[in-house]
Amino acid sequence: MVSDEEADVVVIGSGMGGLAAARAIAQFGGKRVLVLEQHYTLGGMTHEFSRAGRYRFGTGLHYMSASAGPFLGFMTDGRAQLSPLPDEYDALHFPGFDFAVPATKERFRGRLKERFPAESDAIDRFFRTTRWAMAGLTARNIFASFPAGVRRAGVSVIERLFPSAYRSLRDQVARSFRDPQLQAVLAARWGLYGTPPASSAFGYHAAVPLTFFMEGTAHPVGGPQELNRVVLEILARYGVVLRSRQRVHEVVVEGGRVVGVDVEDTANGRRYRVRTDTVVSAAGVRNTYALIGKTHELTELPEERSAVMLFLGLDRSPAEFGLRGENHWFMPDLDEHDSIHRSPGEGTLYVSFASLNNPAARFHTVELLELVDPKVVDQWRGTPENERPDSYRKFKDELTGRLIARLEERWPGFRETISFAELATPLSFETYQHSVLGSFYGLAATPQRLRSARAGCRTPVKGLFVAGQDAWGSGVVGALAGGLMAANAVLKPPQLGTMWQAIRAGGMTRDPAKPWEGYLRVAGIEVLTPTVRRIRFEPLAGDAMPFSFAAGQYVKVDLPVAVEPIERSYSICSSPGENGFVEIAVKHEPDGLGSGFLHEELEVGPALRVSGPHGEFTWEPGTEADTLLLIAGGVGITPLMSVLHAAADASHTGRIVLLASHRTEDEVLFGPEIEALRFRLPGLEVSVFATDRARRIGLDELLPHAGPTTRVHLCGPAPMMQDLIGCLTELGVPREAIHTEAFVSGRSKETRREKAHAIAVAAAAAGVTEFMIGTVGGAPAFPCSPGQSVLDAANAVGVALPQSCGEGACGTCRVRVLSGAYETDDRGMFSADELAAGWRLACQTLPTEDLVIGQ
Repeated sequence: MVSDEEADVVVIGSGMGGLAAARAIAQFGGKRVLVLEQHYTLGGMTHEFSRAGRYRFGTGLHYMSASAGPFLGFMTDGRAQLSPLPDEYDALHFPGFDFAVPATKERFRGRLKERFPAESDAIDRFFRTTRWAMAGLTARNIFASFPAGVRRAGVSVIERLFPSAYRSLRDQVARSFRDPQLQAVLAARWGLYGTPPASSAFGYHAAVPLTFFMEGTAHPVGGPQELNRVVLEILARYGVVLRSRQRVHEVVVEGGRVVGVDVEDTANGRRYRVRTDTVVSAAGVRNTYALIGKTHELTELPEERSAVMLFLGLDRSPAEFGLRGENHWFMPDLDEHDSIHRSPGEGTLYVSFASLNNPAARFHTVELLELVDPKVVDQWRGTPENERPDSYRKFKDELTGRLIARLEERWPGFRETISFAELATPLSFETYQHSVLGSFYGLAATPQRLRSARAGCRTPVKGLFVAGQDAWGSGVVGALAGGLMAANAVLKPPQLGTMWQAIRAGGMTRDPAKPWEGYLRVAGIEVLTPTVRRIRFEPLAGDAMPFSFAAGQYVKVDLPVAVEPIERSYSICSSPGENGFVEIAVKHEPDGLGSGFLHEELEVGPALRVSGPHGEFTWEPGTEADTLLLIAGGVGITPLMSVLHAAADASHTGRIVLLASHRTEDEVLFGPEIEALRFRLPGLEVSVFATDRARRIGLDELLPHAGPTTRVHLCGPAPMMQDLIGCLTELGVPREAIHTEAFVSGRSKETRREKAHAIAVAAAAAGVTEFMIGTVGGAPAFPCSPGQSVLDAANAVGVALPQSCGEGACGTCRVRVLSGAYETDDRGMFSADELAAGWRLACQTLPTEDLVIGQ
């Protein structure tokens, strides 16, 4: 074993528990944290997978509390966007009757009393018991995170103070009620933590379905992967290193303390050791104790249940069957003890409709979950995934048929909407989740677990801690809490105060100087010309826009044209003074992937991921200039409309000249709006040019308006901009007064990547590992890897170059290449004379040999 790495802290597993521990320890402890994930995808049960080129499925997060709460708020820095489920969010189906669970504990209690009036007083007593059991579970979990001496003293006292937390769910409802239907309603939804009523501790039931979900429920906008994306982005900010495809074979212990972990990189077979004195395992208690050779210490803990999950893709909306996004629970028996002994596919079944609750979902999906005994697949356990016999496929096909039949029985015709189906079994969870026998929720939520010294974040090995579901409770937020408890055990007392203060505050607030990122709803689509449409975005909840912008800026929009979205940039054409929406105008480009989607497929209603504002092509009221000259080519008028609106809102009285060039009169944009703005802008002069009539903007057209005191905003096609920059310079307009923004093709990044790859390959063949970028009269020379842009290379070593968009649209990162060869794209940001003088965009310039640059 090669001992060639070290880290302050190693975290095993990248589920929410591991990531929470990693962030807290890095942020508040200042530690170098390395996260090792055995799967090829980071994020644990928040990751998603795609099928059939269009369907996206979550793996473990189906719904959550309507309030993100302090833990999730901290982990996402308050950036989690949640879409509420219907008010009656859980529909329970029993033999002979149904019951809908409403949001809020008060309304739930009221509905129970209305349905079961004879047990009204008992219902009140039950909810008091629920609060007491919830308090007992919380106290037990907190004490379980303390050192051994405190833990032993406290845990036994807690059971005496909170006996209801330790009773079985079945026992508690039998003690509380006489009516078997009422008992069934209140014992239902144990599938939220995975242990049947006869063996589950009531404290877990009190905490999850009867407390955590009672104030309403929600689904992450953008799906569970959006939470994962935000969390991973934040971790990078704190220097946490994350590696996928890393299988930890052993936590190395010497003298009763951790000294390292032995790891295999399954992508290449390399074995290595990471030296560390602190390991946080988010791989579950059973896997953790296996890594230190102490599985025999867990014999007191009951076995866990696994699950089968059926993922369905539909070609029509489930709303056609009267569904609104609520979850459905199918209980074949009043007594769950009878249900758990049924064959797979016939027990308690949970059905969720994520696509109805995720406004960003483009295609409709359904997920079915049934908790099962992992022994149902014992005959195939141990066989390679791709070599399992036909009997396994037959088992899956028959089980899929039984599950779909239950949907068909409830909603006749549902089967016909299904265009894709895939079943996951306990073997699937064993493979991808790497859980013991495919256990879905970690350790069984039993009284034995509450009493066990092994079920918590502490272990007998000094420096080894457990995070995730087994350190607190079930689900993504339960795992997150377990990660914070692990961090609580690792950090020093002064650091803990800072950590819990930050958690109560919900994490860091957004820096207003940085672009906002999140989802906005498509609120309107308007056809402006045969090739241009205007699209309006509004906040999901209909309140104020989450960001403000300056006239001339743009937003980036993720477009779901395939399984993985593409990002495109679009200028804002609405007024900066409008705080209820933001608008863009998009031209349909031939064969344009992004514009094709926005013109041919986008409808009002869905949400798209947006970031903004971006760009330095800005104008603020009060900017001094004798004349504000706005020059547009085609849809390049879009950001200039925002400038005109801003000027009108500010009651600007100075001279503004708009020169707008279009191919034909039919393609003239914003005519009525410009006419209306004339009444609000007394100094506005407008000239429109149709190039099909040989009318173009040139030197003669600029002459009456351009001079040494003119401020220019120029946006249009590259050839037009190159010519007009030269004309404006000839007319005495200072170069720093000419503000430009170029059209950026959707293929620009791809083209640059292709060029970068070719340069890197050629350099490798020649044995070249880096080029040097020399500077004149400035910073020392700095290295540039083959395929890297000048701007990226400068940023990597801290050399300050002016910059903004990084896409070649804004023209901010101007540098002068004095010598050396390179590949580039000037984007029309320079005149012919400037190009001849060597001016280029640093973000687009890829050296092919050593360069010398100036500014």
